[in-house]
Amino acid sequence: MKQSLIRFSTSHPRQIFALTAVLCVVSLLLMLRVSVDTDPENMLPHDHPARVIHDEIKQRFNLSDMIVVGLVNNDHANGVYNPQTLQNLKTLSDEIATIDGVVADDLMSLATSDNITQTDTNTISFHWMMNPAPTDQAQADLIQGWVDRLPMIQNTLVSGDHKVAGIYIPITAKDQSYQIYQQLQEQIALLPDNGDDYYVTGLPVAEDTFGVEMFTQMAISAPAAAALIFALMLWFFRSAVLVAAPMIVAMATVIITMGLMIGLGFPVHIMSSMIPIFLMPIAVVDAVHMLSDFSDHYRSGVDKVRLISDGVRRLFRPMLFTSITSLVGFVSLNTANIPPVRVFGSFVGIGIAVAFLLTITFIPAYIASLSDQRLNKMAERAQKSDESGSLLAHFLRTLSAPIIRHSRLILIVMVVSLGISAWGISRIVINDNPINWFESSHPIRQADKVLNEHFAGTYEAFLSFKASDQDQNALVKAVNMPLAAVSQPVRERWQELLTEHTDEGKLDVCALNNALVDEAFMSETDQQADWEALSAAVGQYTDQQKTFLQPNQLAYLEQVQQALIDSGYVGKASSVVDLLKTVNRELISGEEQDYRLPESAAAGAQAVLTLQSSHKPNDVWHMVTPDYQSAVIWLQLTSGDNQDMSKVIDYMDMWFAEHPVPQGIERQWSGLTYINMVWQDAMVSGMLSSLAASFVIVALMMIFLFRSFTWGLIAMIPLTVTITFIYGLIGLIGKNYDMPVAVLSALTLGMSVDFAIHFIERSKLVSDPKNWRQGLREVYEEPGRAISRNAIVIALGFTPLLLAPLVPYQTVGIFMASIMIISCVTTLVVLPALVYQLRGWLFKNEGESHVSN
Repeated sequence: MKQSLIRFSTSHPRQIFALTAVLCVVSLLLMLRVSVDTDPENMLPHDHPARVIHDEIKQRFNLSDMIVVGLVNNDHANGVYNPQTLQNLKTLSDEIATIDGVVADDLMSLATSDNITQTDTNTISFHWMMNPAPTDQAQADLIQGWVDRLPMIQNTLVSGDHKVAGIYIPITAKDQSYQIYQQLQEQIALLPDNGDDYYVTGLPVAEDTFGVEMFTQMAISAPAAAALIFALMLWFFRSAVLVAAPMIVAMATVIITMGLMIGLGFPVHIMSSMIPIFLMPIAVVDAVHMLSDFSDHYRSGVDKVRLISDGVRRLFRPMLFTSITSLVGFVSLNTANIPPVRVFGSFVGIGIAVAFLLTITFIPAYIASLSDQRLNKMAERAQKSDESGSLLAHFLRTLSAPIIRHSRLILIVMVVSLGISAWGISRIVINDNPINWFESSHPIRQADKVLNEHFAGTYEAFLSFKASDQDQNALVKAVNMPLAAVSQPVRERWQELLTEHTDEGKLDVCALNNALVDEAFMSETDQQADWEALSAAVGQYTDQQKTFLQPNQLAYLEQVQQALIDSGYVGKASSVVDLLKTVNRELISGEEQDYRLPESAAAGAQAVLTLQSSHKPNDVWHMVTPDYQSAVIWLQLTSGDNQDMSKVIDYMDMWFAEHPVPQGIERQWSGLTYINMVWQDAMVSGMLSSLAASFVIVALMMIFLFRSFTWGLIAMIPLTVTITFIYGLIGLIGKNYDMPVAVLSALTLGMSVDFAIHFIERSKLVSDPKNWRQGLREVYEEPGRAISRNAIVIALGFTPLLLAPLVPYQTVGIFMASIMIISCVTTLVVLPALVYQLRGWLFKNEGESHVSN
């Protein structure tokens, strides 16, 4: 099979080119079906419990994701409480309400807020705070006084230091965030310049903007990396025509893989958009080994077909196993319960297989198609530069003697370094925040910093409480007495109504009560009293079941809010409690001493009824359901780090252990900050388990490849050292273990073990142990040059990523260089030192003589 494939490739290069071209064209056509998904929420499956609860609570309370705009005035003595700033706030708020994708009715701003006051006749008055906007300082001061009496607004719509005013923009869908962000910038540019600074942030706009900029960056970084890789290979091989082959292989691999993924209906997610960056070095690595072998051996008059065929045969086995180990590393990501991660791992694995097939077919065909004249010119240039006598070749040859001479010291240094790295790994903090995917100079990250310094927090989470579903038996018990007195037809119809309004054991009491009113209205005169009695009994039962109007339940919610604030991790916690206390104050006296919860359920109901007279009567239903069976606390946090969200949950778990939720009530967490914590934790834990499983699988493959347990473990040393050093360094420098780092761990498997396979296989330490001394020397010839070239090309080739404005791309660049450098050094320094120290055991028949210079 192998021989036939090589023979066909070198004999029919045009067919190989045509097949490759057809596959690329078809793949490009499939890309026309591309769809984009930039929502990190889709990191979780749709049926994940946390996501199901999150969606249910959003629907239950009609909640929307928020974009936050901040107007900052540091110049005026009264901060934002000056006529010009408030006029700008009013103008901007009005314009925002007209933007498509904005839920205008729920827009939160001073311009859309009511002031609540008690009138001279002891009634409640609701009037707009800014309709119209103030025209003088006295009016601005009046607004300040109103805001200072409304805790719901303080530190949310106006900061405590009065320097910032906020606009909270509810949106219909997160994928419209970037478009709304752009329109906001246009509207802000039209406002008069009176010293106000404007900032826009929030998780929805950060996540959507990252998705847009990510694709833009991909269009810049991938070609830049490809160009630099081409230049580096050109410097090594002195032939643009020859170097074009691996670049074609890399591009074709990316096109075919991405076309297949898109053609199968998978959207391009944040994860899958990085597939080209991962495939490019993998596709180039094997090609560099082949070119290095061909370039070092080709001279004028040599049969090019035979030379490249022999090269493929020599390299086939190590290339196959390096490809398989890389493929296993990425396919193992399917063990993570994160759909985009599984798609990413699967198609990088497919891409690795495509790259291997193209490498052993396209490159031999390409070289076979080159004219002898062109190859002879290449050989002449190579002889002039004398690759075997180049600076790299000379440096590698000088390594042999000192490495053997200081082999014990090298191993001691390695062990000590591993120990330090292990300590560094113990210090790793698993943490992520989508805002931190931008550089610190990015406008969204700057806005996040400024607004969270002033406000209670721009990150949202929700803690909801829900009473047990009302059941039919409890209601039947409540109406037993009036039911016994009604006529038989009414009793029979009552049973029918119970059945009609019960779904899967859940009784819709509100609908049942409405049906009773209808029956009373349409019934015969002699039955009206019966129906009215039943309706009254159900109504009384319903009032008793309005859980979150009961003073004891509201008092418990108040305690929970205070516990959240006392945790030190929550900037502000708001609920229906705050609304009821405010209205209750105005209903009684308007004085601060009456800022307290209503003393009875009836008083609470009166407060809610009063709120229905405001300009935004539905605001209360964002905090409690109309049947009062469920209530939610809105948390504002100054940090979106999953570590900080975890601290909130851990603190409250301890608090709830000491202050249990009342019987019959369940609590649930939701919100974007919470969901991000869930998927980030799931991804990191999934990646760690995948890495561990892959490590074991790769070790077993190495043992199988070399038919030796000992040599299999030796082959794992570069991988082990690379992973340990890199993650140890992450812990030592205090970098968070985040999404990019977690994903890149899979790349370590394939890239690190690649060099070890070529070192052992091509030096023939296993296949020809009698010549182990010569094998160690020859490691620093062509195999050493190929390994070094690969390390240099990949490490330097991805340096353009370091200039990217997106932190994950910078991480990829640093990680890629680190993998290549550490793997290369370990392979060319540590492995020879280890083999020499173990020579008496590994080569028992060869005695204890050492390697000469």
